[in-house]
Amino acid sequence: MIDIQILRNDIELVKQKLSSRGFDLDVNAFQLLENTRKKLQVKTQDLQEKRNSISKEIGISKSKNEDTNLLMKSVNEISDDLKVGESELAKLQEKINQFMLNIPNIPHESTPLGESEVDNKVIKTVGEPRKFTFNIRDHVDVGARHGLNFDLGTKLSGARFVVIEGKLAKLHRAISQYMLDTQTDKHGYKECYTPYLVNSETLIGTGQLPKFEADLFSFAHNETKLYLIPTSEVTLTNFVRDEVVKESDLPIKLTAHTPCFRSEAGSYGKDTRGMIRQHQFDKVEMVQIVHPDKSYDALDEMVSHAEFILTSLELPYRLLSLCAGDIGFGAAKTFDLEVWLPSQNMYREISSISNCEAFQARRLKARFKSEAGKNLYVHTLNGSGLAVGRTLVAIIENYQNEEGGIIIPKVLVSYMGGIESI
Repeated sequence: MIDIQILRNDIELVKQKLSSRGFDLDVNAFQLLENTRKKLQVKTQDLQEKRNSISKEIGISKSKNEDTNLLMKSVNEISDDLKVGESELAKLQEKINQFMLNIPNIPHESTPLGESEVDNKVIKTVGEPRKFTFNIRDHVDVGARHGLNFDLGTKLSGARFVVIEGKLAKLHRAISQYMLDTQTDKHGYKECYTPYLVNSETLIGTGQLPKFEADLFSFAHNETKLYLIPTSEVTLTNFVRDEVVKESDLPIKLTAHTPCFRSEAGSYGKDTRGMIRQHQFDKVEMVQIVHPDKSYDALDEMVSHAEFILTSLELPYRLLSLCAGDIGFGAAKTFDLEVWLPSQNMYREISSISNCEAFQARRLKARFKSEAGKNLYVHTLNGSGLAVGRTLVAIIENYQNEEGGIIIPKVLVSYMGGIESI
């Protein structure tokens, strides 16, 4: 969440900055909550001071063997009033907390202005799209010959699920293994295996709850509600929840290969053909937990780590800086990598890398102890390195041949046991 002190000190400026991302901050609602909080705090503080003062009087009276019954009665009455006041204050604090949990992050000053994806800024384009001498097929048609089975996925689970069989399943596994090896061996991330089911506290920490509950799959288990992870960003970032890490331990660099589960609420009718938008897909995630002074250097580094995968696979792509109206809820700044898909004659997102600054850390109570001995919030960053399914789609389409086969990218041949084509 954002720093509440910024709201208290200059709420109009915060409203203006949030409006750049299409969020209308309810100033009146916040000020009403704050004014009530101040009155309750003053009331409880006055009661505490009165109780303390009378308690001292009782001590003095007892030392003089004086009757303290009236004073004791007064203290008990004040204590009862204090309990009521503290209860009211706790309930109000929860309302303020819920209000804060629904406010998105403030965009970084370098985030471009704009309302939607059409306003995103292209930073660079890398690689030339292949010129085909035959009719281009999309990944659905090419993949159907080699084990991409959407009918079976629908039979087993419903729409937006797929079964991958044979050598294409091997290629899917090879892609994820190559990504993991690259992020760990070349880029210094620690590989992790994490749960696929998490509790609500974990999702609140990274910002998926309470705002985006409709986008999650969940179920009740032994009176506890559990959620399938939408990305391993959720689990990896929560490693530091309620922790105070040593400054010398920063940066913490974590990666994991997991399935991701998303209900895609409100997106029906968009990208319904193929693997672009599935309820279940695999991703290799990168997370960094860093010193606040170094988070934008870390953001650039993570972009380069995702780019390395694309360049080594020899896939054409472009890098975009997302505008304020298109960045995610918890992000202050986001870069997207989009890979070229020949069948669509356009670039499509394959990685999104974001700096959340201290937004998630405040929710997580994730801090580090500075050299001065102060507990300060870390900055958290996350990004795909990459989305495995979409990488498979890009390889199928960019490496297809006229006969309907698929050439294996050179860096994946060893992961395919020497197989050079499917």
